[in-house]
Order: sequence, then structure tokens, then C-alpha cells
Amino acid sequence: MGLSETSGPRDTQVLLAMTETMELRRRDYHVERPLLNQKQLEELGRWGSATGTRRLRTWLQCSHARARALLLQHLPVLAWLPRYPVREWLLGDLLSGLSVAIMQLPQGLAYALLAGLPPVFGLYSSFYPVFIYFLFGTSRHISVGTFAVMSVMVGSVTESLAPDEDFLQFPNSTVDEAARDAARVQLASTLSVLVGLFQVGLGLVHFGFVVTYLSEPLVRGYTTAAAVQVFVSQLKYVFGLHLRSSSGPLSLIYTVIEVCRKLPQSVVGTVVTAVVAGTVLVLVKLLNDKLQRHLPLPLPGELLMLIGATGISYGVGLKHRFGVDVVGHIPAGLAPPVAPSPQLFTKLVGNAFTIAVVGFAIAISLGKIFALRHGYRVDSNQELVALGLSNLIGGFFQCFPVSCSMSRSLVQESTGGNTQVAGAISSLFILIIIVKLGELFQDLPKAVLAATIIVNLKGMLRQFADVCSLWKANRVDLLIWLVTFVATILLNLDLGLAVAVVFSLLLLVVRMQLPHYSVLGQVPDTDIYRDVAEYLEAKEVPGVKVFRSSATMCFANAELYSDALKQRCGVDVDYLISRKKKLLRKQELKLKRLQKEKLQKQTAASTCTSVSINVNTSDGDIESNNVEGSKAKASTESKLEDAAANGQEDAKAPDASTLKALGLPQPDFHSLILDMGALSFMDTVCLKSLKNIFRDFQEIEVEVYMAACHTPVVAQLEAGQFFDASITKQHLFASVHDAVIFALQHPRSNQVSPVLVTKL
Repeated sequence: MGLSETSGPRDTQVLLAMTETMELRRRDYHVERPLLNQKQLEELGRWGSATGTRRLRTWLQCSHARARALLLQHLPVLAWLPRYPVREWLLGDLLSGLSVAIMQLPQGLAYALLAGLPPVFGLYSSFYPVFIYFLFGTSRHISVGTFAVMSVMVGSVTESLAPDEDFLQFPNSTVDEAARDAARVQLASTLSVLVGLFQVGLGLVHFGFVVTYLSEPLVRGYTTAAAVQVFVSQLKYVFGLHLRSSSGPLSLIYTVIEVCRKLPQSVVGTVVTAVVAGTVLVLVKLLNDKLQRHLPLPLPGELLMLIGATGISYGVGLKHRFGVDVVGHIPAGLAPPVAPSPQLFTKLVGNAFTIAVVGFAIAISLGKIFALRHGYRVDSNQELVALGLSNLIGGFFQCFPVSCSMSRSLVQESTGGNTQVAGAISSLFILIIIVKLGELFQDLPKAVLAATIIVNLKGMLRQFADVCSLWKANRVDLLIWLVTFVATILLNLDLGLAVAVVFSLLLLVVRMQLPHYSVLGQVPDTDIYRDVAEYLEAKEVPGVKVFRSSATMCFANAELYSDALKQRCGVDVDYLISRKKKLLRKQELKLKRLQKEKLQKQTAASTCTSVSINVNTSDGDIESNNVEGSKAKASTESKLEDAAANGQEDAKAPDASTLKALGLPQPDFHSLILDMGALSFMDTVCLKSLKNIFRDFQEIEVEVYMAACHTPVVAQLEAGQFFDASITKQHLFASVHDAVIFALQHPRSNQVSPVLVTKL
């Protein structure tokens, strides 16, 4: 004990001494390297771009390894299932699959009502797509199947294209439910096939990046509005009302108004059933949250409620005695595959694309969350293909479009699920229910399913708290959230999503056109350059202006970039150029006028001389005088020509055309450096704008350089014929610091002391 106590302080002192030594070494560390412009950098790094034919040849090459890689890429189950650790993961996947199936049973029945279909089709949609995703999916934790947002989107389509009014029986004005349900099932299954075709096609052409245009505030605002739509759609089951089906803009408002108007017609037994079921479900969920650490599995509240409500309904006779609406006939066994109706494609194509994008956005968002949490990768394009095949094949078996559920995915992860084996087990459990046990739930009240849906909306309705958090964090994202929410509430789910995406893209364009422009200065004793308006110690290098934009330069903001550059430099470039041109034009006109006047005077003087000679001479001397006069005239003309030539040379002399010689104010810097680190691509408008910047500043005797250009940008500069005799690759530098030192060593005017260069 004593030895350890005495060795502790010594070890601490040794450690402190080593730390101080390392810190001193860091302070003495010094790096020297030569200045590199773009041409030198390409020579040093042996830069060369790959040709298009070479890329195509690489992509088309065929080999056993490439074929195997493509097979494993498009059928991922062959990659991970042979290496599945049975002892470590099978028990967790088994328990997870049973837990998810227990949740999927009531949710499948309930979400089928959201889609406007008989409940059994929710069970079909909980079996076929889940098993197909098990084969083709890359996420190990998401639970594919029925989802509230997707179901309500399908319901808006089925209720608008097959409303109750189209199936009225005239003698007693009742609805022919069998014919209506058959029409809606055909619509939903055809819609699922079309959604699957869209998703598979987009996945095969690697269009998975489309989800990047659906930002998180947009998705959360959209799902919150969808949750409100789901809540309102279930009010008719909670109060036992019969409402007219409405679709299109403001349909939600009309539904709320109609519910409020018909509240006195509510069925008391239905309301009591819904309230009791909802209260029990909330209490079970609260109990699960409190006992989460002590329970190996959460209590299956939905399943217990399903069994208990069915037993009570059957024993008490809720339908006959109290008028409570029940699920009705649930056929046992699987339905045979049915071909979709191509005649409906034209009616469903717009809704199908919207549902395809929304379903994929929700699935890939959850998939990436779990992938980051557990350290594996999700392929967005393969996810698009897997989800598309789930909907495509499911559509042939009378399923409606599906995605993944957040609540089931969280249960699948928290109960020990490691792979999609859990999904396969849950789908097999649902198969047993479809084949043998489904008909036992014929007396299940629809109010219980409505209560189950409303209680499960708790997570999405909590997203209203985003308003407060986004107000503090980012008000532009808050604006996207609010516009998405309001547009979806007022215009319905399909138009609301379109408005949200368009608004988000327009806002992106506006933010690109309003980037942060800054003049950079050097942080003392470093080669780091920062905005002089933000860093008090950052000082501009005398004679050099460093300009930077926080956004890429393109056709949308090229003119704004040029204007901001001229404004931040503190020099009215356009005024100087126009004044310089006017003064040079005046100087040229004045010189021409002087030359003309001098020529006229010389001509007049020579004429007078010849006349006086002819009058005052004798006849014998006329010829000699004429010869001498012609010689004098010739010599005079040659002198005038020489004078004119000398005048033109004087006009072309550099000293006569400089700002100083013309009496114009000179810029307080001789070099301008454009930091192009934020530039990711180059279009033709950007090329022309950069050429104009070089030309304008060279006109006012300022040399322009570009720094930190990325390789694709340099290649696009070459392709656009940006370089010429006045602009070469020696105007491009690897870093801002290199460009600054070069500009100080090679100024156009106002020679800089080498002491400053040495300091830098």
C-alpha cells in the first residue's frame, strides 16, 4: 500500500513532464513547402481525368466476381444468411418477431379501415410484403408492413374514386358494401402494383438520392399533418357516425364540420367502447414505460385488448343490443393472385408516384437511423428496389401499399431483433392467423380498432413540439415545417406534399442567392484566413484582397456574386472603367485634333514659302527654285508623318493609359484572390462571370487569382475554354496562403517590402 501511495505522485510528475516536452515539440514544429499553382500541382501529382469510354468499359466488363457481386447486391439475403450466428441471434430474433407480430395483428386490421378496405386485407398486407422485404432489404431493424400515413393516403384515393354514393341501392338508399369493397380492393391493389413499379424503376436507375430533397423538417411536418388526418378519419368510428366521403382540398375541414354537426346522432355504446379501449391502451403503455427495466418483453396491450374486446362483444352482443359496429366476416385462408387493372393506371399514376416517394422517404429515414446506431450500412437504391418489390408482388395478392412503422421498428429493435429473420417470423405468425384464427375476430368492434389507431398516433402528434425547438434552432426550417403542415391539412396529402417540396426547393434557391460574402484576413502567426468582420484579430494583408462566398457560384447567383465582390472591395469598378474609357477617348480625340491642326499649319507655311520664291526670282532661277521647293515640301511632309507616328506611339504608351496618368483614384490593393473552396461545379454563366471579373479588375490594374479550386471545377474550366493568353493556370493556386504570398512577390504596382512576405 505504501509503495503505491509514493509511486502515485512520481508517476504524475513524470507524466506532466512528458506532456510539457510534447507541448514544446508541438510549438517548435514547422512545415515548409513551395508555393504551388494549379499547373505545378498537376505536374507534381500527375493529374489526369479518366475518359468516358474507360468508365463505360469498366462498367460493362463481365467476370465471375462481378456477377457474384451483382447477385449479392440485389439479393442481400444470400450475403448475410449463410453467416447468420444462430446461437447468438436466433433467440432474440424469435422473441422480436413474435412481439412485432402481436403488434402487427391489430394494426393490420385497423389500418385496413384507414385505407377504406375490409380488415382482412390489412392482414394480407402484413404478410406478403414483409416476407419479400426479408429477401431483398438491407436494413436489419425496420418493420415493413401497414403504416398509418400510407393507409390514409390509400384511403383518400379509394374513397374519392369509389365513394359510397356510387353504390347506393335505390329502394332503401343503402350502400351495397360488397360491391363497394370489391371496387376499392381493386383500386388499392392496382395502386400497390403501380407504386411498386415506380419504386423498382427508380431504384434500378439509382434514383435513391431523390429522398434527399425531402428534408427532416418537411418529413416531420408532413407526418404530423398526416397524423391529424388519421385522427379525424377515425372520429366516425369513435362516435358511430355515417359521414359522406369527401376528398380533395379542404376535405379535412368539411369532415370536421360534418362530425360536429352530427355529434347528437352519436351511438352511446360505440363512444363508451372507444373510450374504455383507449383508456386501457394508454394505461398499458404507461405501465410498460414504468416497468421497462423489469419486463423482458413489453405487455402486448393491443393484442390483449383485441382478444378481450372480441370476447366481450361476442358474449354481451354489442352489435345487436347497443348498435356497436363490428368488423364482420373475415374469410379464412389466402386469396388467389389477381391481375391489376391497367385501365386504372391513368387515374392512379399521380397518387402512385406521391405514395412511392413518401413510403420510401419514411423507410429510408428509419433505416438510416438504426444503421447509424448499430454500425452497418443501408443501400438507399436497394432499399427502393426492396420496398418496390414488396408493393409490386403484394399488389398481385390484393395488398395495399406499405412502408415501415416507427413503433413496430422500435419494438423490433428493443426486444432483441438483430436481422430481418424477426420480420420473417412475424410474417409466418400472421400467416397462421390468416389461415386459421382470423375468423375468430369477426365480432371485434371497429371502435376498438379506431382507439388503437388514435393511441398509436401519440408519437407522431408529439412532433408538434418541433415548433418550439425549431423556433430556437433554425427558423427557416420552422417555416418549411409550418408550410408543409398547413398545405397538407388544407390541400390533402398528395397536393400538400407537392406544395411542400416546391416551397422547400424555392427556399433553397433563395438561400443560394443570398449566401454570406466575406473579405478574409490572416489570423496572426498562422496561414489561416477568416472573415475580418467576425474575427477581430484577422487582418487584411496590405495590397491584397481575399474574397469568399459561402455558396457555390452558378447561373442563379453569378450576377449577385460579381456585385457583392465589387461592393466588398470598396472600389467602384464600373465607374473607374467608364471614366478611364472616356478620358482615353478624349485624349485620343485631342491628339487627333492637334495633329490635324499642326498638319494644316505646316501645309500653309510650305505653300507661302513656294509662292514667295516664285515671285522674287528671275526666269533663269525658276527651275532650281522649284526643285528646292519640292524638296522642302517633301521634307516637311516626312516630318509631319514622323510627328504623327510619334504621337500615336505616345498614345499607346502604358504610362499614358494608367489610372495615375489619367488622374483617377487607384485601388488600395494590387491583387484580388477569389477563394473558390465552396465552388462545387461550374456552368457557362459562371465561366462568363469569372472572365468578366478578370477583365474588369485587370482594367483597373488589379491582378486576379483563384485559390482552392477542386479538380472537377478545374476540368470544367478547361472544357469551357476559360484559359487563354491573359488567364493561365498560373492564376490558380492550391490554397489561399499560396496565392497571397505569390501576389506579394509579384505585384503589378506598389512594390511590397520582402519583410511582409517573410512574415507570411
